[in-house]
Amino acid sequence: MRVLFTTIPEPTVFRSMVPLAWALRTAGHEVCVAAQPRLTEVITRAGLTAVPVGTDRDIWQSFEAHPAELASLRTALLEPYDAAVQPDVTWEYLKAGYDYHVTWWHKMDAFPVISDLVSFARHWKPDLVIWEPTSYAGAIAAKATGAAHARLLWGLDVFGVTRDHYLRLKAKQRRHARGDALADWLGHQAGRFGAEFTEDMTCGQFTIDPLPGSLRTPAALRHVPMRYMSYEDNAVAPAWLSATPARPRVALSLEGAGIEAFGGYPVKPAEILDALCDLDIDIIATGLGDLPSRLPDNTTAAPPVPLSTLVPTCAAVVHHPSPAGLAVTASHGVPQLILPVYADEPPLGGRIAEQGAGMQLHSSQATGQSIRDALLHLLKDPAFGRQAARLSQEMLAMPTPREVAGHLNGLTAELRAGV
Repeated sequence: MRVLFTTIPEPTVFRSMVPLAWALRTAGHEVCVAAQPRLTEVITRAGLTAVPVGTDRDIWQSFEAHPAELASLRTALLEPYDAAVQPDVTWEYLKAGYDYHVTWWHKMDAFPVISDLVSFARHWKPDLVIWEPTSYAGAIAAKATGAAHARLLWGLDVFGVTRDHYLRLKAKQRRHARGDALADWLGHQAGRFGAEFTEDMTCGQFTIDPLPGSLRTPAALRHVPMRYMSYEDNAVAPAWLSATPARPRVALSLEGAGIEAFGGYPVKPAEILDALCDLDIDIIATGLGDLPSRLPDNTTAAPPVPLSTLVPTCAAVVHHPSPAGLAVTASHGVPQLILPVYADEPPLGGRIAEQGAGMQLHSSQATGQSIRDALLHLLKDPAFGRQAARLSQEMLAMPTPREVAGHLNGLTAELRAGV
């Protein structure tokens, strides 16, 4: 079987695809990863075959010519995708959000690569296309070639549940008022290559989901669960990680894609460290660019450390969080203090808190003192550890990428037969 992965040119998003791509390769399938040229080195460093398509375009640089739009995106990145936590969302809100994001997000990501991607797919003839949830070019290429196609999620499926709400509310509108910017755009692109729009182009014929059921957002989709496995390129574990810490270790990480584009983290690292300086803990500050020249005695600054080696040594993790950071922390059964900023972080952090496996304090309300108070509560109450361990067991019970790879052959044959 030939499997084509497609992704936006964001390394953190690509890394979430690597374990499944490896599993398919080791199972004997041919695997390629298509993306803008600037991601080529990241792909090949993972030992996978890169297919550079289109031209490089940085969506954030594009916004430099439209500062008003960048300001809007910073304050409303999830609109309309925050419908995941707003079941009473209105049609007007959803339609305005779709109209906006199809223009300023999805088209801008897809336009530079669509033609080249379809040309390659027609040449290579993949049996299955796997695309991350914002890489709609993958769905277009699958539709143009008759391949089966699936989404591989990297976080909470706000896109799927929002689409559910959109279709539900759209059906209640008068025909002339309905509109569907996403379907219209995808249908136009499919038409360019002799195909027609079908609803699966918005969310895949099935969805591979690394989140356990207790964290997942329910949507009317065909789900294939897959255990989260971390992949961290250029990962070097420092020698000090092999020594047992003399007192509780706390990882503090505020790194992640998009933070700088959104003006940096709202709470200064110096304020957080100052509030924690007298606690009897060892703080490992990683991924914090704006650190004071002199650190508190209980704090060690570290370059980016492989989370899969750092997290198991910690009593707690404080982060913003990235989807990878949250999943690694949860899979190792470590309580976490989540300081969300944007995108799916608030609703996903909220689910961790609902499970009792951690606490959430939105970054817009966080201060050094409030972070200190929350961390002390997290460290002192053993219930958080018990619930974090329960969540870890739920994640470990999910099928591995290797097991999922074995299942995809049958799914692909079934779905291609229905084309």
